[in-house]
Order: sequence, then C-alpha cells, then structure tokens
Amino acid sequence: MPRSTRISRRTVLRGAGCAMALPWLESLDAFADTPSPAAFPKRFGIVFLGNGINEDHWSAEGSGAAMKLSKTLQPLEPLKQKINVIDGLYVKALTGQGIHPGQTGSLLSGAHISKGAIIHSGISIDQMIANRVGDDTPQSSIVLACEPPMTGYHESNFSLAYSSHISWQSPDSPVPVEVYPSLAWDNLFDNRGSLLNISILDRVKGRAEDLSRKISSSDKSKLDEYLTSVREVEKRVEGMRKSKDNADDKAKAKNTVAATMDRPANGLPEDLRDHARLMCDIIAIAFQTNKTRVASLIISRDLSAMYYPFLEVKEGHHAASHSNNSDGYERIARFHVSQYAYLASKLDSMKEGDGTVLDNTCLMFLSNLWIGRKHDNFRLPLVLAGGLGGTLETGRSLNYLDAGADNRQMCSLYLSLMDRFGIKLEQFGDAETRLERL
Repeated sequence: MPRSTRISRRTVLRGAGCAMALPWLESLDAFADTPSPAAFPKRFGIVFLGNGINEDHWSAEGSGAAMKLSKTLQPLEPLKQKINVIDGLYVKALTGQGIHPGQTGSLLSGAHISKGAIIHSGISIDQMIANRVGDDTPQSSIVLACEPPMTGYHESNFSLAYSSHISWQSPDSPVPVEVYPSLAWDNLFDNRGSLLNISILDRVKGRAEDLSRKISSSDKSKLDEYLTSVREVEKRVEGMRKSKDNADDKAKAKNTVAATMDRPANGLPEDLRDHARLMCDIIAIAFQTNKTRVASLIISRDLSAMYYPFLEVKEGHHAASHSNNSDGYERIARFHVSQYAYLASKLDSMKEGDGTVLDNTCLMFLSNLWIGRKHDNFRLPLVLAGGLGGTLETGRSLNYLDAGADNRQMCSLYLSLMDRFGIKLEQFGDAETRLERL
C-alpha cells in the first residue's frame, strides 16, 4: 500500500452526526508491527442479578480446560479458560444492615450507606474507571437495566434507590439507568431529529465503500460482517422505538407516563429474553465501536418484580428467591448466567489483533446475595470473564472463604482491578490491601 494511503489499523467511519470506530483491520498500515495486548483499550463491564442464586448449584473446581462447573454455571463451559470463578468475597459495610437495599446500596464501592431521606453511598468502581478512561470515548459509561427503578422506602428505612441502582457517580447520586433499548442506542450514536429515520450505515456508507477498496479481502469480509451485525441490532432497536412511541402516545392519552405502566404496555419487550439479549448486543457494539469502555447491565434488580413464564416459574423473581434452593430459582439464576455468557461470547467473537475484545475486557457477573431465603450476603456469587489486556490470569476457580475476613473483601478485588487501569489508591471502601492470588 503506498505510504500516502496508509491509515491506522483502528480507523473511524464518520457520517452525519455519527462516528463508528471499526474492528482492528490487519491490512491497514503495512509497516505496523503486531501490537501487544497493552496497545488495545481496556474495558470494564458488569452484569447484575438481584437476590442471589441457588447455592446448591453454584460452584467451580480446578482450572483451565479441566475446570468443573456446576449446573448454574454450565452456560460458561465454552469460556471456562477465559473466566475466573471467585468464591468467598463479601462487602463488610453491607452486612448486618438489614435486608435488600441495605445489602445492595454500596455493592460496588464498599461505602457505608445512610437510612432515611438523604441517600449516601460511594462512587462505584465502574464510575471510578469511567472517570479515568471516559475522556477517550464519546460516553464515559453506559448504565442499562431491564426493569425500571423503584421509588420510596423499604421497611428497613433504607431508600429503594439502593435496590434499584448499582452504579454511583457521586456519594449522593446514582447513575440513572436506561431501560429502553432505543434510547440507549440513540444516545450511543447521537440519533436525534431527522437522523432517527436514517440508518447509521447509510450515514457512513460512502466512507465504508471507500475503505473497502483499500483493505484486503479478509479484512473486507471482517468489515462486512461487522456492518451487518450493527444493522441487525439497529433493526431490532427500530422495532423497540416504534413500541416506545406507541406506549408514549397511549400514556399521554391517559395523562400518565409510559414508564409507570406494566410491560409491554410501557413499550418494553414483553419477553425478558429479547430485552436482555438486545441490551447485551448494545453493550457489545458500544465496546467494539469504542463508544464507551465502561458498561453495566441490571437484568433483574434487587426486589425484582420480573416474571419468567418461559422458565415455567409462577412466582415473581423476589418471591421465588425466598425459595432460592428450588429448581425454579436455579433456572432463573442459570438464565441470568446465560445472558452473561452470551455477552462474553459476543465480545470473544470480536477479533482485536491476535486476541479478542473479551481478552481486553474484565466482565463481571455479580449478585447482592448468596442465599435469598436467608438474606445471606456473607459471601457473594462472582465471576470475571476476560484477561484485561493480558494483566489478569484466567481459567481459574479461586476460593477465599477460609482466608479470614480481612483477606476476602470485595473492595480488595476492586483495588486490584483499578490498578490494572492505572488507578492507584491506598484505600477503597473498607479495603487497604489488594486481593491475593488475583
């Protein structure tokens, strides 16, 4: 390729009100050496399940290809060499505080939370990372959810805001969650006004065609596959936008707002499987297009009202968690793990140099409880996927349950992860030391 036409292997397509970072294309910049993992951006993501798991079916033993995963963790079998199943960690500040919101309010910060009208928590790890890397992307982070937040107070006198949010931008302010896929998508790609009716791909079509003439046939296939995947998600989002517009019109006629109505009258997908999968796809594309490097997804919040007819569970999520050792609740937990596995697999299918986007990501699966029927949060279900740019060893089951209270703090894990993003703190939450063996 002539020197005058060389462009970076990581290029951007620009169109009307739109910019899309493209996958790593090997044929661009012929003089570039194969980059090290450190050359790629590190990402951080969280997938949250409220109210715990079935403790009888949550375990992992061994390492690498020989790792044995329990029933609930089976969706992660294809990825087991790229995960860490971590047992025994807890958030000390959230023990002995009462149930539900008092067990959730600072899950990602370890701060002491307040009762009564004034909410007070701590800046969460995702927002700490977003504050560090967010200037390099159009959005510092995205915070998504599959059910609306609650208002009011729990019987324990803690605000239900603690149950509805895990991401906090300041001690006094959680990050608002976006439950509508169409709004999440439109915010990513600056879709507004007349641009709502123009496909993102149409807006960058000329640039894409020009680029196709400059790259190898293998990279052209990669580019076509990438653009097709974006369009497939965009089509599903368009359907959701129509549903939301209809819901808004009906709500206006009733002098209310759509968000207060039940699903699907509120414009959200009737089937949670469709909703969760679309949110996962949005996060994956947001990471791949470098729209953001930090994302969180609450599939079911604490005190969740979600129903699962497709799992043959009659009770709502919260009620079912009070029999969390039942077969039905195990299916609920496994469904959530399967969504996490889907997102991790999606990231792992996105090539980036000699690795994948997942290899440069830490994607966390976390719940606020261990045993729902006992409201037990003295150990928490936790999985990490991805190698974070080669800084995080994977393919392990790590057990800290008998390591002593000071050696199994969740905030020690957070300190260790923030180190890998260049955030060096002497203390975070209740921890002053890094997590051993991580």
